Amino acid sequence: MSNATAKSLQESLKLKLDYDQLTNCMRCGFCLPACPTFKETGVEAESPRGRISLMKAAVDGIMEPNVRFEEQMGHCLGCRACEPACPADVKYGQLIEQARDAIEDHTTQHRTWVKGVRKIVFGQLFPHQNRMKLLGKGLRFYQKSGAQTLARKTGVVGLFSKQMSAMERILPEAAGKGVVDQLGTRVPAIGEKVGTVGMFRGCLMDVLFTETNRKTVQLLAKAGFDVVIPEAQNCCGALHAHSGEMDQAKQLARHNIRAFQEAGVDYIVSNAGGCGAILVEYDHLLHDDAQWQEQAKWFASRVKDISTILLEKGRPLPFTEGPGVRITYQDSCHLRNVMKAGESPRKLLKQMPGATFVEMKDAGSCCGSAGIYNLTQPDMANTILDHKMDHAKATEAHYIVTSNPGCLLQMKLGIDKHAPGSPMQAVHIVDFLYERV
Repeated sequence: MSNATAKSLQESLKLKLDYDQLTNCMRCGFCLPACPTFKETGVEAESPRGRISLMKAAVDGIMEPNVRFEEQMGHCLGCRACEPACPADVKYGQLIEQARDAIEDHTTQHRTWVKGVRKIVFGQLFPHQNRMKLLGKGLRFYQKSGAQTLARKTGVVGLFSKQMSAMERILPEAAGKGVVDQLGTRVPAIGEKVGTVGMFRGCLMDVLFTETNRKTVQLLAKAGFDVVIPEAQNCCGALHAHSGEMDQAKQLARHNIRAFQEAGVDYIVSNAGGCGAILVEYDHLLHDDAQWQEQAKWFASRVKDISTILLEKGRPLPFTEGPGVRITYQDSCHLRNVMKAGESPRKLLKQMPGATFVEMKDAGSCCGSAGIYNLTQPDMANTILDHKMDHAKATEAHYIVTSNPGCLLQMKLGIDKHAPGSPMQAVHIVDFLYERV
């Protein structure tokens, strides 16, 4: 990194980082045992306290941000497990997003093709639902036409990346039709109505987990909700915000707020912890936008995870007794640490007749998925997954239940690597509940 670039990045960090939050850190170290990357490395710079010290040193002019600075910011999973452990309530998640936003404006580390891919994925693909549908149809053609079989036999996918090859093996069947194509934009409550909810369908959820989206709507209807699925909604912006593309994240947030306000809903329901975490923080994302501040607060105050709204607002679902099985739960970091809703899935799972719930050791620790972290930082992601699977296998569970698509794919990858041929399955909590209603 040239001196001019370092100076320029330093100035951006001064403008974008919340200095009050930087100084709130007391350096007590309570965050260290909660941080997955510190637990794996024992290196101070790989901890929230260490990264905050680096940010503050750069802003104060004690050091010039360099390539190593960028790498340390990139190594963070963004799981935010440090926040509940922090006695000073430092908003670390906001700091790391602000740092990455500044870095993206100046980095010279991305190769030309990486810049091109980022531009297409963040700017031209995720914000456009119709293009995501085309991606789903293309993926479905790949899976059904025989191209997938050929690619696996020839090892073509592995030429690009071993991690991509491993992930390709565990991808679910893509759908050619999203949830609106299957159910329409409004599904009435079954029986007496208790409220009206808007469903946030997500972008990847609606391409790779359309059946989960469909079952989410049907569970909500059975619980007494009229369900509206605003067709104009788009990507939540989580991947953009976590990757330093804050302007695009804000634009997506404004679009979603408008779509759900026009739908006239009591609550906005998410079935993906990663999406729900940024939806519930739209008020912070747009806190400096005078035109959208109030609308963002309206939106954020109505966001609920599917488990929470079923448990707290809906009619009790008539679960039926199934075969005796052992189940365990892998937390979605963002559901647990940002939405503060980690107990809701457990309470629902413990209501299952015939099922035995077994708590997994370190269930609240990140599985290594973290959005696209398992693709951008495969070594650390796989190390974390290896330890996670040791704990998962110790439960002897038949099902690892999750509440986020990234966690679900990571758990499927873990089973494929560490427990092939075993009866253990990874399932989304909606799919698990739906089969027992």
